[in-house]
Amino acid sequence: MARDRSTPDFDPDCGDLLLTSARHDIVIGRWQGLRDLLRETGAHWAQRGHRIRLLAQACADRSTVESWLAAEPGGGDALVLRAATETARAFQVAIAAGRGVPVPQDRVDAAVLACLRAAEACPDDPTPWISLISAARLYPSGVRRRDLGRWWDEVHRRDPYSVEGHLQVLHYYSARWHGTHGLMYDFAREAAGVAPPGCALPVLVQYARVEEFRYVRDAAKGQGGGGSGAHWDHDAAVSDVRRTWERWIGGRPDTVVAPVEVRDLNHLVHAACLAGLTDVAAALMRMLGRRATRTPWSYTGDPVRQWVRWRRELGLRR
Repeated sequence: MARDRSTPDFDPDCGDLLLTSARHDIVIGRWQGLRDLLRETGAHWAQRGHRIRLLAQACADRSTVESWLAAEPGGGDALVLRAATETARAFQVAIAAGRGVPVPQDRVDAAVLACLRAAEACPDDPTPWISLISAARLYPSGVRRRDLGRWWDEVHRRDPYSVEGHLQVLHYYSARWHGTHGLMYDFAREAAGVAPPGCALPVLVQYARVEEFRYVRDAAKGQGGGGSGAHWDHDAAVSDVRRTWERWIGGRPDTVVAPVEVRDLNHLVHAACLAGLTDVAAALMRMLGRRATRTPWSYTGDPVRQWVRWRRELGLRR
């Protein structure tokens, strides 16, 4: 019997069946599936980045990628995945230590060196540079602006419309890390402004709004509060959602959703729901079906309850 479409499917692989198969290989310590998957992915940079990011999360507490490198020393794909895995491990240390506790510098240095080695092995691939920018957040004072700019230039030269690359810079510039709300929004709006029609980069503004919400919410809790007022439905927020919809999805000739788009579309539909743009939200919910990601829904309540509630309120019961 088919499941009710009102119930979200939080598939961590966003419907990428080949990725799911490779992640199963990680569980049993078999690295050959990772090699085959990345070889099949080739230079489709967005898909490659999506797969490597999720593979790295699965590899972080296992030795599968090290087994691959032992069997194929110097393999480019293995080095790129190891760089992302070392970055994921460093973030695991940061999460376990708690906010405000610095990650040991040797741990961050190891991730950075792994990224630089991978970049040398795969000179056309933007993925190691994206991992490098992500790892840079973990230095207590960040990195020198010229270094960040140089690394960003490396990403941009290889994949100028990389959502993941832009997103890592956005996180770096956020007030939670090494910037301010203003700097973060300026970066997001500048990227959105130069994106061609049909490009997903305008959704960076919705990512920025989530980042700001998290920062304000956490600060309010620390001061005995718990909310952030009309964060999602003021005029600027509503206009941002409408603009992202029109520039990214509005003129789209089909509604087929690739796995790499699922997380971005969830950020947009979440913003559309909270902004009260029911026409946009309903159209996006129809596109997504049951494909959901826990974030950003988990930042504003229980993800399942919110998803079911909004589908019901939008008249999308099945």
